[in-house]
Amino acid sequence: MGSVIFNGWVQNLMTENASDLDFAADLFKAADKMRGGLEPSEYKHVALGLIFLKYISETFQTLHDKLSQDDDADPEEPDEYLAENVFWVPEKARWSLLQDNARSEKIGQIIDAAMTAIEVKNLGLKGVLPKDYARPTLDKIMLGELVDLFSNITLHNDTDRARDLLGRVYEYFISGFAGAEGKRGGEFFTPRAVVRTLVDMLEPDQGRVYDPCCGSGGMFIQSEKFIADHGGNRFNLSVYGQEINHTTWRLAKMNLAIHGIEADLQWDSAGSFHKDAHPLLKADYILANPPFNIADWGGERLADDARWAYGPPPKGNANFAWLQHILYHLAPRGHAGVVLANGSMSTQTRGEGDIRKALIEADRIDCMVAMPGQLFYSTQIPACLWIMSRDKSANGLRDRRGETLFIDARHLGHMVDRVRRDFSDADIEKIAGTYRRWRAKPDTLTQKGWDAYADEPGFCKAEGLEQIKAFDYVLTPGRYVGTAEKEDDGVPFEEKFADLNKKLNMQIEHESLLSDKILSMLKKIK
Repeated sequence: MGSVIFNGWVQNLMTENASDLDFAADLFKAADKMRGGLEPSEYKHVALGLIFLKYISETFQTLHDKLSQDDDADPEEPDEYLAENVFWVPEKARWSLLQDNARSEKIGQIIDAAMTAIEVKNLGLKGVLPKDYARPTLDKIMLGELVDLFSNITLHNDTDRARDLLGRVYEYFISGFAGAEGKRGGEFFTPRAVVRTLVDMLEPDQGRVYDPCCGSGGMFIQSEKFIADHGGNRFNLSVYGQEINHTTWRLAKMNLAIHGIEADLQWDSAGSFHKDAHPLLKADYILANPPFNIADWGGERLADDARWAYGPPPKGNANFAWLQHILYHLAPRGHAGVVLANGSMSTQTRGEGDIRKALIEADRIDCMVAMPGQLFYSTQIPACLWIMSRDKSANGLRDRRGETLFIDARHLGHMVDRVRRDFSDADIEKIAGTYRRWRAKPDTLTQKGWDAYADEPGFCKAEGLEQIKAFDYVLTPGRYVGTAEKEDDGVPFEEKFADLNKKLNMQIEHESLLSDKILSMLKKIK
């Protein structure tokens, strides 16, 4: 696509007030066309690094323009930007320089120099930004076209709008690359629908939020967005995370920076089990999507670990190690939402059934949600959500001790393409709203105008410990919710029977005619 034609298209899109999501989707399609033969896993860092550079330059330029109009301020003083929580961008790193040199053969070197200069002046970004744009294998024409493409996202007059749009663009690009990479993409990206479901269920509004396997930071982004959508103060949340993959950690650092989220985000190649970066942390909310069914997690080296309060996890599967690591870091009145493979709800092998039994008898399980298949990029198998609470007796909620809510959401969602399913806003609200109403106090229901919770056959059922014991401590929601009641269509049985009888007679007559026709044709062949 020619740059002049494309630039005009982008400007038209912006002036037509297209939604951020539509804009991000179209931008991704345009950028993907430029990829050529470059693998998505490699191109991902090229594009995301430029979006980040565009973001910090955009926010810097907005404040620079404002300071330039103030006689008492110096727009070239880095401390002015530090005071406003804006990254300082040296002259050699400003987007205008990249834009002016987009067609230069040295554009790769210019971008690398810009990334290095930003890291030097902003120590919080040290080791985070990609700096290999000058490599010979990277097509410089494509690189210049990308710079032109992103140059059209210009919103100097509204910093919050710029942050929101560029944040959405960055998030959408991460999602797009996860889809293109398939199973590998699932290692760094949890589908937005799954994250939103967890966040809308737990409603993190203040306190400490933790993710021990944070990927690209989606849990934190949605937590902050939840607060913004409900009129709260996003600075009431403190964010803590850890990631084992250094490349993914870098994506997360840039993602959080673009969304203006300060976080204690640590990387260590040993991972959260073997080198816990936050050993003393007790979080108010924990949201996590650990890798499913990891066999080689080094459990034999942690046999007597203090985190295994409910039983030693099997060496061949980390699922129940994750659950116990998360409970260990949960504050006395904290809540956790964890995505796990379906097998975790029913397996009895290698002591996993005993751990699940201990968790249930300790009254740690608040809600179980069975999710449909094909939600994830990394696997087609269905997953489940474990909602856990340290204390089910108080904390502004209804006393739920001895009770667990089961939700069967396997029938929800819609196919967005041949292989992947997604949730609509209504699907997410059906799950999250059901849980919120179930745990709410009566006065909260009245205050918010919510209907009281009621079991819904085939979808949700609140159950006590005795019934869970009767099912041998298996937590699969389908065992508890039963089947949906079929609506009475008002047609009397006699009419239905007569109609069915008529259809049957017609089918028999049709079959007889076909048989006669076939026999007639066979006679002609003889």
